[in-house]
Order: sequence, then structure tokens, then C-alpha cells
Amino acid sequence: MSDNRKYYYLKLKENYFDDDSIVLLESMQDGVLYSNILLKLYLKSLKHGGRLQLDEDIPYTAQMIATITRQQIGTVERALQIFLKLGLVEVLDSGTFYMSNIELLIGQSSTEAERKRAARLQNKALSAPRTNGGHLSDIRPPEIEIELEKEIDIKREIEKGRSARAYGRYQNVFLTDEELADLQASFPVVWEQYIEKLSEYMASTGKRYQSHAATIRRWAGEDAKKTVTPSRNRDYSVKEDETV
Repeated sequence: MSDNRKYYYLKLKENYFDDDSIVLLESMQDGVLYSNILLKLYLKSLKHGGRLQLDEDIPYTAQMIATITRQQIGTVERALQIFLKLGLVEVLDSGTFYMSNIELLIGQSSTEAERKRAARLQNKALSAPRTNGGHLSDIRPPEIEIELEKEIDIKREIEKGRSARAYGRYQNVFLTDEELADLQASFPVVWEQYIEKLSEYMASTGKRYQSHAATIRRWAGEDAKKTVTPSRNRDYSVKEDETV
């Protein structure tokens, strides 16, 4: 039976445990236990873009977290307080726990069929030797993954090989240098406000956009028509045809 599902995984750099916040965390009493809880929460939040939720409508409570991590409620409550102080976890306006920096840790793994397709595309791009039948010989084991897919809000490859940089509070707004310069020239007073607003909106709703620069321009254009200065608490409407 073919497997057409998408798998999300946690990408940890080799120096993950050398980060100051993790070193401080593990130096505390029961710190190694807290570190284990933190990794479990990262994994539980992957499908919801860093938000700790059972589904789209039900956020995890401390008691629920204790259950899914198989820890005592008191231990979880102490861990959450420490995570908040270290900036490892935040609380959104909705009251939902959000795993900070999760956008830098999320990866996507393709199914076997998609891995083979990615391998064929890679082979074509590099003009590597082919079999007599004109197809890539299936000699790569499935576990050697060639990641050619765009990783949403983590790494976007821009045309002509240019890479976008991450901006915003949650480092999830991606703009090329040219796009940023264009926004600064077009909206010299409020360009930073729109970047932050888009960053917070995507983090709290889980919505994604094909072009962050185009989304900011659209928001700014709508506000210009209404002659309303954007405020930090403004709720922007979203057109479904622009989400991906």
C-alpha cells in the first residue's frame, strides 16, 4: 500500500544542547527532565506550526501536557514557568502556548514516492548518467533523503538562486533584500509595523502565504484606501486564494 502522507520532523543542530537557554535549563534541579519535556512539546507542536493544540479549536492545558508527556502536573507547571522565563515558550493572545523559534526547527519528510521523484529532478538538474530507459536508476535507499521541496516558512529559495532572509518577531516573514528595500521605500514610516503584524498573524493563526512582500503591500494598500494608520491590535482580513 502506498504511503501518501506528509511527515514532520524536528531538525536540531549539532550545537542545540550548547545553546545558553538549554544549558541554563539543564543546570537546574530536574533540568534534564525539563529538557525532555521541552523536546516532547516541540514534537507535539509541529503539526500546528508551533502552537500546542489538540486540534484547531482545543489548545493544550498544563494538565493535558502532563498527560501527554507522562509527567506530574506540578512538574509540568514548574517547567512551563521556566520555559516562559527563558523565552522558550510564549503565550499567545488566545491563551495558547507557542513554542518559540519552532519555525527554525520544523522539517518535512516526503513519502517514498516523492523522494524518488525528487531524486529524478535532482538527477535531471545535474545531468547525471541515466539508464538505457532514460530514467534514473533507483539506487538510492529511501533513508537518504534529497530535500528539494520548499520548506514553508523555514527556507524559501528565490528565483536566480537568491535566498530570502527571515524577519519579524517569530522569524517567519521571508523577504529578499530587494523586496525589503522596496517596502522601505514605499512605506518608510510603517514598513516595520506591517512585518511584525504579518509575523504575529501567521504565528497565531497558522496561515501561510506565497509572497510575504505581496501580502504586506496588499494590507498597506487597503489601509491607505481607508486612511487608517495600522495599529498593533488591528485585525486584518485574509483572502483565502492567497494562502497556500
